[in-house]
Amino acid sequence: MPFDFKKKYKEFYLPKTTPHIVRVPQANFAAVRGKGDPNEPDGAYQKAVAILYAVSFTLKTSHKTDYRIEGFYDYVVPPLEGFWWQDGMDGVDYSDKTHFCWISVIRLPNFITRKDFDWAVETAGKKKKIDCSRMEFLTIDEGLCVQIMHIGPFDAEPETVALMNQFISDSGYENDFSDKRTHHEIYLSDPRKISPEKWKTVIRHPIRIRAV
Repeated sequence: MPFDFKKKYKEFYLPKTTPHIVRVPQANFAAVRGKGDPNEPDGAYQKAVAILYAVSFTLKTSHKTDYRIEGFYDYVVPPLEGFWWQDGMDGVDYSDKTHFCWISVIRLPNFITRKDFDWAVETAGKKKKIDCSRMEFLTIDEGLCVQIMHIGPFDAEPETVALMNQFISDSGYENDFSDKRTHHEIYLSDPRKISPEKWKTVIRHPIRIRAV
């Protein structure tokens, strides 16, 4: 059976629908940075997601080519994730999508090196005839966070975030947003196949102990 991050690390990919604290370990990601409304047809976000999947599946199927990755084992490509913020504010304003800044990412297995990643970027670009030059090999150490499983459309997330904020305050913590610690979402549903009221999205916020 292929290795599945969602099944192996359920505490990070399949949280409860109530807030709880988690310490997230460092991991490597294929990443693309951008700005703007993610719902814009053929916009920067849609193009970023396309090249992310192109490179991710090139790595997954590398064993079918002449390129060899040391320590390779078969795996399920992890779900799409996104780090979101808007300049000058903590968290995100869902009513102002045009000013979103984002880093769209897909997790990489630990055996993938920067050399392997660079090979996949070049190979995917040539095979798909797309520009993958914006891709980054990004290491992220999220550390202490609060997370929850949000069920429903993205525009209904403020209700869930309010639950998180109340839990954070009641537990003696505070949000710790910065230029390196932002609103984080992990997308577990395919919007092409599932209606919005059933979408599952992990929401994760960075926290710290509240200053006395």
